[in-house]
Amino acid sequence: MAEAPGRRVVVTGLGALTPLGLDMESTWEGLVDGRSGIAPITFFDASAFPCPIAGELKGFEPTNYVDAKLLRRIDRSSVLAMAASRQAVEDAQLDLERQAPGSVGIVLGTGIGGAYMLVENHLVMEERGARRVSPFMITNSLPDTASGLVAIALGARGPNMAVTAACATGGAAVGEAAELIRRGEAEVIIAGGFEAPLRPLYYAGFQAMRALAEHDDPKLASRPFDADRNGFVISEGATVLILEELDHALARDAHIYAEWKGAATASDAFDMVASADDGRGVTHAMRQALDSSGIDLDTVDYINAHGTSTPMNDRVETHAIREVFGGHADHVAVSSTKSMIGHMMGAAGAIEAAVAVLTCDRQVAPPTINYRTPDPDCDLDYVPNEARPMEVRHAMSTSVGLGGHNSALIFGRWEGGA
Repeated sequence: MAEAPGRRVVVTGLGALTPLGLDMESTWEGLVDGRSGIAPITFFDASAFPCPIAGELKGFEPTNYVDAKLLRRIDRSSVLAMAASRQAVEDAQLDLERQAPGSVGIVLGTGIGGAYMLVENHLVMEERGARRVSPFMITNSLPDTASGLVAIALGARGPNMAVTAACATGGAAVGEAAELIRRGEAEVIIAGGFEAPLRPLYYAGFQAMRALAEHDDPKLASRPFDADRNGFVISEGATVLILEELDHALARDAHIYAEWKGAATASDAFDMVASADDGRGVTHAMRQALDSSGIDLDTVDYINAHGTSTPMNDRVETHAIREVFGGHADHVAVSSTKSMIGHMMGAAGAIEAAVAVLTCDRQVAPPTINYRTPDPDCDLDYVPNEARPMEVRHAMSTSVGLGGHNSALIFGRWEGGA
């Protein structure tokens, strides 16, 4: 395929499985309504944990998306990725059989990979011996398993890769996918993130790090930017965006949600857990994304922040936004949808990118719920507790991850034209 530098990229499809809904539309409605999807854990006995809450998928039926025979062999994380991918392709009304060979690619990311498969087979080996370990364990616990399975299921023979950047994974995956199209390596990319981390071992690990929220009421536990915040809520889920070269989308009369404008990733190079106090990594990612987009800084009207509800992250991210936007920071609406859906780990950046896209499309900023007590160190407009109809010319999504990974994405309102 001939190289075509600078090609424009648009978003034509969205699929999502979140604690608020089993598709993008129901998730969006829950976010705009300010509902919480956090509840007591039912997947395992969590009574020994101080605050046994999580963002579980409610009523998800895997056989609606994956053949029952295949379902017995693959990890739950891959099932979620396959389901969200099928939703996104359907939403885009994309007939994959009519696409040129090699023109459709996949970039899916995960922070952990096949958590269920690894933990379950370790238990099998301990209890029943090595010979009872599944022959499907290795090929179904790798970070790139889901991208391979989606390619097989949908017949996508273009670029195919997995991206892993901790909690910044989803944003990094979407950004890399857009660059593949911009460079002319594909016409369409199925891009996003997924995670199924709700196993006792992983929950215990985050608990040991003292990273998880504690609150008597699950729905009030995630409270980003609030002075009383004390940790994040771990969640499962997946979100996939269909990114498409503009002329390709126009030629098939696709619905365009928003235009991708720019993206960047950067590293703190500081610590495996703590963010640098000066927010150097996310600051650099935001500046580079703005530079690559070519837009004026003061046309960014909304930021979907990483906003984990941890004391450090929210303070550092606020500082970074002020550092990048200067006086315009006082005119930008900033919200954290993690207040409602928790932290979907490798899928977090993808769902937040999708929310930024819909904010451009619907001209509504979702709220940060549970915001009650202002923190002097967090002094931006966090769209407290109620959604806000507003003009959104450009929306940014930022992500911050363990190991100092950071990503930033920018989308613009689609106004038609080639």
